[in-house]
Amino acid sequence: MSVNEVHVFRPFKLIALLCVFLALCLDLVALLSPAWVTADHFSLSLWESCSQSEARHPAEEEEEEAVWSCFSTLTSDWQIATLVLLVSGAVSTLVAFLVALISLCRGTHRQHYRTVAVFLFTAVVLQACALVLYPIKFIDGTVLQTYHEFNWGYGLGWGATIFMLGAGILFCLRTDIYEDAMY
Repeated sequence: MSVNEVHVFRPFKLIALLCVFLALCLDLVALLSPAWVTADHFSLSLWESCSQSEARHPAEEEEEEAVWSCFSTLTSDWQIATLVLLVSGAVSTLVAFLVALISLCRGTHRQHYRTVAVFLFTAVVLQACALVLYPIKFIDGTVLQTYHEFNWGYGLGWGATIFMLGAGILFCLRTDIYEDAMY
């Protein structure tokens, strides 16, 4: 590099790697979240469904205490499908993160950007399918007669999907064509 040459550093790939890491973290928290759907005396996650019932204990006749009863949701086909799609998206994101991290550390940037972008776009499609399937099937088969809302676990799933999409787009950008003399 001579004195008159200017090197412009565009950190798109580092920002993309950060987005993939954030998507992976959000996806993990969303998968483990206990609150995907909540209502009065009801909570639903990807793993279990809990409902609260009023029960009287014989020792305390005057005080009523709420008892939560939970059962696995892995008996319903649509909930298993949602879980499989979300886990598949998370695994695809993890592979994309590892490939991107290794390629950035080794300096073989351009060779693996398309591979990382393909993994990320695959994860976006899997996640979006799961996140659209979940409320449709929940509302279709719900027996709740009360107000319910999709809670923070569901929202984190969408947040992870948005970060995956952004990272995939950033990995598709070709920054090498901008490194001409006029820039």
